[in-house]
Amino acid sequence: MSEKQYNMLVLCTGNSARSILGEVLFNTLGKGRFKAFSAGSKPAGRVNPGAIELLQEKGISTEGLRSKSWDEFAAPGAPEIDFIFTVCDNAAGEVCPIWPGKPATAHWGIPDPAHVEGDEARRAAFKKAYDQLARRIQLFMALPIEKLDKLVLKEKLAEIGRIQD
Repeated sequence: MSEKQYNMLVLCTGNSARSILGEVLFNTLGKGRFKAFSAGSKPAGRVNPGAIELLQEKGISTEGLRSKSWDEFAAPGAPEIDFIFTVCDNAAGEVCPIWPGKPATAHWGIPDPAHVEGDEARRAAFKKAYDQLARRIQLFMALPIEKLDKLVLKEKLAEIGRIQD
């Protein structure tokens, strides 16, 4: 019996850096068990060059990555989302669309590397954001999702979001 594939949506206001990294990490680390998308409430219209540079340095394809509105995922015909993660504090506080299927949600706030001044400091901030997201996603993927009831799962998602390493 094959495992269920879960659809993930990673949200941030601009959908140009942190949510893009989350999308890529879920898709890369999830090895087909997780299909991730990212979106923003006010999409920047382009992927941040710092995110592209970091992913390319890690040998991860950036093909097809784009900044998009979360409205795409609330529209008829959109994939049904199982989990939604907000990775910036602004998106966590915004009024979200009504998501079909009532996905589980969690806030995994990550400092915005795009607002860091100085090239070296910005590169370091992108790497730190990537590493924090990778750690949280790995912890999430280790959960026995199918065996947890909704309340316990919600508690576990919140707990992972508080990890600051």
